[in-house]
Amino acid sequence: MLRDPDLHVGAPRSRIDGVAKVTGEARYAAEHRAPDLAHGIVVSGAIARGRITSIDSSAALAVPGVIQVFTHENRRSTAWLDYNYQDEVAPPGSPFRPLYDAEIHFSGQPVALVVAEDYDAAAYAASLVRITYEAAEHATSLEAQAYKSYVPPKKRSGIKPPSPPRGDAPGAFTASPVMIEADYTHAVEHHNPMEPHASTVIWEGDGKLTVHDKTQGPQNSHSYVVAVFGLKADDVQVKNAYVGGAFGLGLRPHYQLFLAVMAALELKRSVRVVLTRDQMFTLSYRPHSLQTVKLGADRNGKLNAVIHAAVSGTSRFEDYQEDIVNWSGFLYQCDNAAFSYELAKLDTYTPSDMRAPGAATGMFAVEIAMDELAAETGTDPVELRLRNYADKDENQDKPFTSKELRACYAQAAERFGWSRRNPEPRATTEGRELVGWGMASGIWEAFMQKASARARLAADGTLEVATATSDIGTGTYTILAQIGADALGLRMEQVSVKIGDSSLPTSPIEGGSWTAASNGSAVMVACTAVREELFRKARGLDGSPLANVPPERVVFRGGRIAVADDPSRSVAISEVMRAAGLEVIEREETAQQDPATTKRYASYTHSAIFAEVKVDEDLGVVRVTRVVVAVAAGKIINPKTARSQILGGVVMGIGMALHEETMADHNLGRFMNHNLAEYHVPANADIHDIEVIFVEEHDDKISPIGVKGLGEIGIVGTAAAVANAIFHATGKRVRSLPITLDKLL
Repeated sequence: MLRDPDLHVGAPRSRIDGVAKVTGEARYAAEHRAPDLAHGIVVSGAIARGRITSIDSSAALAVPGVIQVFTHENRRSTAWLDYNYQDEVAPPGSPFRPLYDAEIHFSGQPVALVVAEDYDAAAYAASLVRITYEAAEHATSLEAQAYKSYVPPKKRSGIKPPSPPRGDAPGAFTASPVMIEADYTHAVEHHNPMEPHASTVIWEGDGKLTVHDKTQGPQNSHSYVVAVFGLKADDVQVKNAYVGGAFGLGLRPHYQLFLAVMAALELKRSVRVVLTRDQMFTLSYRPHSLQTVKLGADRNGKLNAVIHAAVSGTSRFEDYQEDIVNWSGFLYQCDNAAFSYELAKLDTYTPSDMRAPGAATGMFAVEIAMDELAAETGTDPVELRLRNYADKDENQDKPFTSKELRACYAQAAERFGWSRRNPEPRATTEGRELVGWGMASGIWEAFMQKASARARLAADGTLEVATATSDIGTGTYTILAQIGADALGLRMEQVSVKIGDSSLPTSPIEGGSWTAASNGSAVMVACTAVREELFRKARGLDGSPLANVPPERVVFRGGRIAVADDPSRSVAISEVMRAAGLEVIEREETAQQDPATTKRYASYTHSAIFAEVKVDEDLGVVRVTRVVVAVAAGKIINPKTARSQILGGVVMGIGMALHEETMADHNLGRFMNHNLAEYHVPANADIHDIEVIFVEEHDDKISPIGVKGLGEIGIVGTAAAVANAIFHATGKRVRSLPITLDKLL
């Protein structure tokens, strides 16, 4: 299908914020200046559980330039109730309160904040704070605590509990001719975005604060600050125009925000607090999980039973929950299914959503199990998935808004050359390396959240669109400009985008792959309202060429309003504004999904991932030499930024499969490889050829603009595809991620 070259939506446009980022013009949370800026350094606790018995700050206070050392003994009073500390995505429980009392809940907990005139003085003084503890017995090993697992009594908002069982899964499993039963596990992973968590709080006088925070939701941080410190909403403004990566770590306010605001209010001056890379490992993470998957099937691989159970770690003070097991129930058709999900209390900080939370975890286990079933039955892995293809969400007994997973399989397999695969493990070699091909399915729930946006058209034909969402590197600035430009027939250069500011129209946090669908739809609705007003003015002009022309017959293009089948009958937008005596037309509108749609349908993005690995048989070194991924995600607004999202997700999936593992010394209760030298993420040399295919998919139900979202789908299934390729290369099945040398030798 030929697309209109004048349209921006659907075209690969470069990022409009790109120049600001590569020239340094873009300022991140720790780069904003203030005349009286003081610097805060966090002192981290040394034990995993217990109490502080004494704090000696005298040496720190004696350092020239040190202003104050804040501890639980001298901090200002804050809100009393847990409710005030619970942010927009908080799980059930009692949120962590920095410097609240002498209790220690996890290793690395902030126990003091040293504030000085400059960073170096604060850092040196922080090393002089002397703290003694009374340690208590701690538990940080999920394996050791799993026997104490429990079903969380209160469910986390937005996270579906395990679906009710259907049929007789245990009976069908034991009666199946082919049975696959195995345990799967993956290590703790930390997000490690390039930009560390930081907050620069600018004291504006009279108790007013401008807060530059590393966050995925400025309104979430705003609400937290207002509620915790008892401030007036109008006295606080949170900004995050640029975010240097987050991957879910920025969904919740973290302790540097609390400490920076506390110090600014107490000292009545601007304060900046930046966490070190070491301290980034004291924050949230993808939790360790233990999973058991049982698949019962006939000898042709048709599923008779699916049983999926998971135990995951959480903190002692909050019940963090993910959707780990439900994916098994609706990705493949099966009449007998049972699921369970439990938590185990650990002396750690609360885990958090990390790119495709729950799905990346649960799908790696299910997709390896499916590969094991394919091998056991002698069925091609793609054919096995087609034999068990689900035409509806059986967990909810709902049809899909759209599903093009079959096309994903077909297009990715063809591009990859899957038909040439020798099914026998260890059958293909290249020099001293074993070559393996593996594949997996990917799935992520497609969301649309309620969001508002403002569109402001000026008399000179320029448009400003505004909404309080964030851009964490996904290209949000650019796609909102594309949507606005097309709605009013403008060039992208005529559209400016304002986001990352708590004072802008209401927006959900940036996460869940819902921003394009949610905020994009809100911008479209707001621009449509402006467009309708402009068209009414145009028809009312004396001698208007658009008089009596119905709205459906006009197009907005090239800064003009024209009759679609007679472009000679047109009028310039600037002319309409001038004749109507208007400086601006401004509208704020809200978009949300029709509740009837969510009640009737289920909506997901889908993908098929094919991976080639080469394994050095002597050394066990694994190289992922080629990946082809096909994605069905509704309308693709910008293929260029969309491809980047999938590339990033695939790279993180390779990291999950081969590299990323936060190691704990359970005797100390502390993560040990808390730096980028020892916490391995894929580097340039680890990543080779990645090809992204966007499968055409029309969805008129998920959102007004037909978008499903892309942030998460790239990672889901990638680790399993790599693991399955490693089995095909070596004949060795590894069910524990990451797959390191010791597991292959």
